[in-house]
Amino acid sequence: MTRKLKAAIIGSGNIGTDLMIKILRHGRHVEMGAMVGIDPASDGLARAARMGVATTHEGVAGLARLPVFGDIDIVFDATSAGAHVKNDAFLRALRPALRMVDLTPAAIGPYCIPVVNGAAHLDAPNVNMVTCGGQATIPMVAAVSRVAPVHYAEIVASISSKSAGPGTRANIDEFTETTSRAIEQVGGARRGKAIIVLNPAEPPLIMRDTVYCLSEPADQDAIAESVARMAADVQRYVPGYRLKQAVQFEEIAADAPLNIPGLGRLAGLKTTVFLEVEGAAHYLPAYAGNLDIMTSAALNTAESMAEAMLAESAAA
Repeated sequence: MTRKLKAAIIGSGNIGTDLMIKILRHGRHVEMGAMVGIDPASDGLARAARMGVATTHEGVAGLARLPVFGDIDIVFDATSAGAHVKNDAFLRALRPALRMVDLTPAAIGPYCIPVVNGAAHLDAPNVNMVTCGGQATIPMVAAVSRVAPVHYAEIVASISSKSAGPGTRANIDEFTETTSRAIEQVGGARRGKAIIVLNPAEPPLIMRDTVYCLSEPADQDAIAESVARMAADVQRYVPGYRLKQAVQFEEIAADAPLNIPGLGRLAGLKTTVFLEVEGAAHYLPAYAGNLDIMTSAALNTAESMAEAMLAESAAA
């Protein structure tokens, strides 16, 4: 039997519970060690207990008291940006070698988009999964950026208001700031901007994203091919991720440039990509693709980390 590393999940809400189910069903190098919450009546803790997973409703202090704590190698944090800062400091003082996979916008560690830069951070003590909008759209910015320099990228993430829990709503400012920075640092744009829309429509709509990139003039077929290739790469761990329609292009002439805040008036090639993300419905409804892409990306990252850690251990 293949050896697996034990993981703990902090946050027994929708994201943490969905992630737990993904690990239990599909974990190759990672297995559940503990589920941590602060509400003893939460459905996530109840489900974890029924599935034989160690639980605590006393937060990270309770996790540290669990017998399994010494065997935990990877910790996922699905709480909030403010809580993650405290959780990381508390656990790091007890277990400096713990690997943290941060699903909040706290961004203590480097931004991680698995298909773009995941391999670069396999030994990082803390990696940040950016945001749901970032996971969906930054691969597309990077797809354009690897063909032509991108001056400006703007993303609009539209999600069902029903899939935006208390943590998401509390972190709206962090969402826009973190996503904007990651568009630049990971996506490769000189300037990035992020907008999130909570759509109250009934029945709830699945996650839809629009990506606008203004780049240097480039071969449009090459950009379209790069975008399609990147979408296929994301689909390997998020099957519901897809292009909504063909990539659109508009040539911005030098005599009619766009006025980009902070960059001035620029000409070039405007690329527009339309996406949608349907969730796998492991625990969350299928329309909650915004949450599904976060848990899928986090598990993909942890699996790569664990594989590298196990290989290093076997070679020692």
